[in-house]
Amino acid sequence: MFITSREKSIIELIVKTSGKHTAQSLASFLNVSVRTIQRDLKSAAKFLDQFQLNLNRTPADGLVIDGKNEHIYRLMQHLSSLNPTDETPEERKLHLLITLLHEGVSFKTQVLAKQLGVSTATLTTYLNDLAVWLEKFGVTLSRKRGVGVELIARESDKRKALAGYFSIHFHEELIEYLYLLQKGNQLNGLVFGYFSPQYLQEIDSLVSRTINKGQTRLADSDYIGLIIHMCITVQRSESQYRMEQTDQMVDKSSLEYRRMKQMCEDLIQKFDVPLTENDVLFLTVMLKGSKLQRANSIGYDSIMLGRLIKDVISDVSNQLHIYLSDDFSLFQGLLAHMEPSLFRLQQGMELFNPLTDEIKRKYPVLFMAVKNSLETHFQEVHFPDEEVAFIVLHFGSALLMNEEKAVIQAVVVCPTGIGASKMLASRIQQEVPEIEEVEILSINDFRNANLSSFDVVISTVRLPFSDLEYILVSPLLSEEDTEAIHDFLKRNLKKLTGKKQYIRPANEKETSSHTEKQGIHDLLEEIKDVHSSIEGILANLRVYRYQDTSDHREVLRKMVEQAEEDQLLDDSNKVLVELEERENRGGLGIPNTNMGLFHCRDDHIHELIFQVSHLEQPCTIKGMDGQEVQMKNLLLMLAPDSMSLREQEVLSLISTSLIENDVAMMIFSSSNEAMIRKKLEDLFLDYLQNNLIKE
Repeated sequence: MFITSREKSIIELIVKTSGKHTAQSLASFLNVSVRTIQRDLKSAAKFLDQFQLNLNRTPADGLVIDGKNEHIYRLMQHLSSLNPTDETPEERKLHLLITLLHEGVSFKTQVLAKQLGVSTATLTTYLNDLAVWLEKFGVTLSRKRGVGVELIARESDKRKALAGYFSIHFHEELIEYLYLLQKGNQLNGLVFGYFSPQYLQEIDSLVSRTINKGQTRLADSDYIGLIIHMCITVQRSESQYRMEQTDQMVDKSSLEYRRMKQMCEDLIQKFDVPLTENDVLFLTVMLKGSKLQRANSIGYDSIMLGRLIKDVISDVSNQLHIYLSDDFSLFQGLLAHMEPSLFRLQQGMELFNPLTDEIKRKYPVLFMAVKNSLETHFQEVHFPDEEVAFIVLHFGSALLMNEEKAVIQAVVVCPTGIGASKMLASRIQQEVPEIEEVEILSINDFRNANLSSFDVVISTVRLPFSDLEYILVSPLLSEEDTEAIHDFLKRNLKKLTGKKQYIRPANEKETSSHTEKQGIHDLLEEIKDVHSSIEGILANLRVYRYQDTSDHREVLRKMVEQAEEDQLLDDSNKVLVELEERENRGGLGIPNTNMGLFHCRDDHIHELIFQVSHLEQPCTIKGMDGQEVQMKNLLLMLAPDSMSLREQEVLSLISTSLIENDVAMMIFSSSNEAMIRKKLEDLFLDYLQNNLIKE
């Protein structure tokens, strides 16, 4: 098994000092970061498995290797005969990929093998692995006799493939290098034999001060991913590899384009690199796919997505017999996450989630429920397991859980109850992690068994019971059999979880802490926020009718100026500019309705405002889905720049209720003030009953 010299040193030190060394002391001794040691410890633990040894920690965090003395002796003998390398297979494959991308059109295999310092057979294995990897990005690795090895693809796909390889295999190391550069350390040579430290440092600084400012923040993985893409773009452009014209529509008035354009201009000015407009457009798509705002800064105009997310939360709650429908923090978190996530999926951008397998293993039932709901409510989007796992984490946070309490129990029925059935039971637990317990029964024992104690019945033979639903499988458990079991569990998930408590029962809500109740002062503050929000919206509600104009901006001007006269805001011109900029950034027309929701937050606005104007002549505006909307009802929603969580919740409540059902859409587009006021009152009363009174 492969092992690096540092991993070998770690194992030898732990064996010699048994319990004396911690991860921190090893990092100091070997002159590397604790993060590096933690990563190496995982690899070392896998290496020890083949010697039937375990890497454990003492109560004081000291590291020990547990196992029989003869196994430890065999380990040390093996280590003494090893000649470890400081280069992992992933690093060698990276160097191979860089060589193919940057150093020529094609290479002979003998030349490549010599450059990498490996045998031709090892090179063939590496090429096979890379071919599978590259195929996901639309890159073909061609090997032809007499021609050699070459990569065939569009420039954009080559850049995505290289960025993806760095992100998945070297994400943590890149964080370390950026940290060292931020601290002023000088790095000798190229990072990973590719990145210029000077470019990395400047791009890191640019992204930090241009993107990570104000309310906008990138998640760590997206932050590193954007830096990787920008650095690759600069270095590929510098090497005269030109980006072709993108086939994706990019809105040049968007905030993402303007910020990326500015950063590219800064790089051109500082390094004199030949970045083109196509490079800017390509990087804008990357930024749009990675943008992640803080949850509490998400605009309340994502009506369509917000409605779908509420449906997903309700569906998951229903499947698992839990209550999450009124969890606004969960709703906000999902809204913040899924907006860029959907864009990323629609653009076919590679996604990496290092926790996917662990999440599927730890929360298999929740994972299945979330996947079910996403497939139901987002039928035109395919969510890979990596993306589902991210969304499961949001639900997991809302449930405050450590492990799932719902255990799915299966019974395997076979003619005798011995032999191949034990192998089948083991395979089922390996292939279907949702099933935690498997009992094996013969047909005779099964006749007398308590069937209510089993969630799923799996049989290798046809059973003589006409009223029993079971799954017929091969004793060897084929792929089709595994899919059949998964399908049964997905279809019957609600029934399966109904028999047992999942995490918390339906209608039983928890506070944000298991141990502490909310303080009386905090609760009173929330009640005050809710009271002032609801009172303000109802007091400031106006419904106007404009017969003499079909210019919606003129209508907006009149509404905002009237609000200023009513002392609800000051500097109406500034607010109008904000509204115009928001309209330029994206459509505000609500699809499949005759309504448009115009909104903004600004420090010149003093109170929450929700008002409606009915236009006798419809006007055409851009919809939230990019299509045109014939607007006859202009909905205006204004709010102060600084808002509490409860105030945001109240506004979100209104925006998502606009398309709650046909009746709601009819009311809000009716221009009937009494009906709209009654709808808002009912909405707020229901909210108070479910969110404050019960709490």
